[in-house]
Amino acid sequence: MYPIEPYIVALIPARSGSKGVPNKNIKTLGGVPLIAWTIRASLKSKRISRTIVSTDSDEYAKISRDVGAEVPFIRPSSIAVDNSGDLEFVLHALQFFESEGRKPDFIVHLRPTTPFRNPEVIDTAVDLFHSKPELTALRSVHKMSESAYKTFEISDNDILKATFSGDSNLDGSNQSRHSFPATYAANGYVDVLRTSFIEANHQLHGNNVVGFKTNFVQEVDTLEDFKFLEFQIYNSPRISDLVSMDKNG
Repeated sequence: MYPIEPYIVALIPARSGSKGVPNKNIKTLGGVPLIAWTIRASLKSKRISRTIVSTDSDEYAKISRDVGAEVPFIRPSSIAVDNSGDLEFVLHALQFFESEGRKPDFIVHLRPTTPFRNPEVIDTAVDLFHSKPELTALRSVHKMSESAYKTFEISDNDILKATFSGDSNLDGSNQSRHSFPATYAANGYVDVLRTSFIEANHQLHGNNVVGFKTNFVQEVDTLEDFKFLEFQIYNSPRISDLVSMDKNG
């Protein structure tokens, strides 16, 4: 495909300390652990050379290996807490790659909490990023149903004020949604990161990030989200067909 094939590694973060839904990343969805959906999509990608899970849990590591991912290291608990950032686990993984003697050109960041992916869409994102060497990163987004310009903040005394402007006169926010710029939410479907940029700047994304538009994506944060996704699986078998899921992982 490319004159010089880039070395592309998928990194799937899966810490074990979720409080909203305990053990969220391995909770069953469609008969298999949640993380299995992301691992399988990565393994089906034609651009990704290796699929690696970064976890602080031996149990998560075993489940991930059983599905087909590599877990060549265990993430230190100090960078697997509630306030740990993505940069920390990526830098930790890069230390491992350096010890191997070969670091990836691109890292494909795939979050387990966005389980339904088409591997071909992942590859399209990678191809787009590879075609534009000036980009610092790629982030997947979907269009918000309501422009963020029509949303509100609440002041200390419980008075509504318009987001961005801070104006408490809200009549301007009642205009048609077509009067406002479209806004987009990052959705975790696929992010593509450039190793050289991360190492030079200690940042993941930088200031030249292309927005890769996808259809609306449901992320998993609550038990209600799991129920909704189970409903989607039941009513749309093609979701499972995308990554050839089966009950054996």
